[in-house]
Amino acid sequence: MNLIEELFDMRGKVAAITGAARGIGAQTARTLAAAGASVAILDVLSKEGEALAGEITAQGAKAAFWALDVTREADVKRVFGEIVGRFGQLDVLVNNAGIDGPNVPTHELTLEQWQRVQDVNVNGVFLCTRHAIPHIEAAGGGSIVNLSSMYGIVGGPDVPAYHASKAAVRMMAKVDAMLYAAKNIRANSVHPGYIRTPMLEEAFRRMGQDPDQAFDYMQTAVPLGKIGIPRDIAAGILYLVSPAGRYVTGAELVIDGGYTAR
Repeated sequence: MNLIEELFDMRGKVAAITGAARGIGAQTARTLAAAGASVAILDVLSKEGEALAGEITAQGAKAAFWALDVTREADVKRVFGEIVGRFGQLDVLVNNAGIDGPNVPTHELTLEQWQRVQDVNVNGVFLCTRHAIPHIEAAGGGSIVNLSSMYGIVGGPDVPAYHASKAAVRMMAKVDAMLYAAKNIRANSVHPGYIRTPMLEEAFRRMGQDPDQAFDYMQTAVPLGKIGIPRDIAAGILYLVSPAGRYVTGAELVIDGGYTAR
């Protein structure tokens, strides 16, 4: 094994990824599996999740799908127990599941709309982290990654509930990094910029915009002059959860083409 292989070797590790049926979550599952990890694909999208598990398994890696709504604590607890029962341990949690919520000003946002975003994006991260930590500790330590956003660092004049939720999970990662460092559990946040994902494409369609035209316009605000792809984010997650990131905790990995450097 050469140095590069050693740095990113995930053989013998088990990773649970929420919101993993498509987009960034799916590419993260593929990437970690390619590095040798067994992957637990967690999502409410059963058809897509089962298909992804089959795809990864067909390539000789280990993967299984669990239908999971991250807002249901009893189901979260049960599923993490089943993951350990299936694969023997849990080393990595990637908190990727999330929704965008209504794109309306704060004074037009209802409490119900606000709460729904927080339930998935914040409470879901809390519940998965809460029930994963005992298993990760039992494995001798591991890594947690919270998917935030560049809008968890800088502000934007839209989707207020989403931006607030992404700022919350950024801080949750920092707190957990300090709380569990002595248990050899690292926690970090990843902050994607403009990434072409199904969720963002659907958001544009709901607003009556053509996704291709919207992305063409958005890339003019990015110093690198292009829109990112899920692989860009999955590569950063692999770094954080692999031996390459062994000394990184409480950090913010911004992958945004330079947007927040302005």
